[in-house]
Amino acid sequence: MDDVLAYLDAEHPEPHPLILELEQHGRKDGVSNVARATARLLATLVVCMQANRILEIGTAYGYATLWMTLAQPPAGKIWTIDPDIERTTVALSYFQRAGEADDIVISNQSALELLPMFPHRNLDIVFIDAAKTEYRAYLDLVLPMLKRSGVIVVDNCLLGGRVAQAPRKDDPPEVVAMRDFNSYFLQHPDLDSTILPVGDGTGIGARVR
Repeated sequence: MDDVLAYLDAEHPEPHPLILELEQHGRKDGVSNVARATARLLATLVVCMQANRILEIGTAYGYATLWMTLAQPPAGKIWTIDPDIERTTVALSYFQRAGEADDIVISNQSALELLPMFPHRNLDIVFIDAAKTEYRAYLDLVLPMLKRSGVIVVDNCLLGGRVAQAPRKDDPPEVVAMRDFNSYFLQHPDLDSTILPVGDGTGIGARVR
C-alpha cells in the first residue's frame, strides 16, 4: 500500500506550497490532518459540484479547509467549527497567507451547541472530522441543512481498521461509536451513502430526500 500511495503522490500534480507547509507543520506539532488522498477527493468534489456553500465540523490546523477553499469558485464560502482557539489561530494564519481568509468563517464553539442555531441552509457539502462519539448527532443536525443532492463527507470511518475487527468488551468508545455510525450512515433513508477505503476511511453520502 505504501508503494501505491507513493506512486499516486508522484503522478498527481504537487499540492499548493502552503498545503505542503501545513502538512509539515501538523507533523511537527503532532496535529493530525486528513490523509492527502482524502483531501484531494474533497477538492475534486468541490470542483465538480462548484460547491460555494460548505460547512466543516472540525478545523484543527485548517488542512482540509485549505484544500476546499482553493478549489471553490470565486463566490465560495466555508463555515468551519472548532472550539480549539490555539489550533484555529494557526489555521487562520494559513488562510490569510493564501488570500482566502475573507471566504472562511471560523466559529470557536462546540459543534453540538452551535449547530442547532446555525442559520445557513442549502449547503452543498458538509465535511465531518471531529469527535467520533458525536458523529451520529452531527449527522442528524446537519442533514436538514444540506440541499437535495448535496453531499456529506465523513473522515475516519475505519479508524485504522479497528472498526472492522470483531467487537471486544474493551473497545474504546470511539471505535464503538464509529461502528454504530457507519451502519446508521450507510442505511440512512435520506442518503445514498458509501464508505471508501481512502485515507482512514472516507464516507460519502448524497442527500436523496
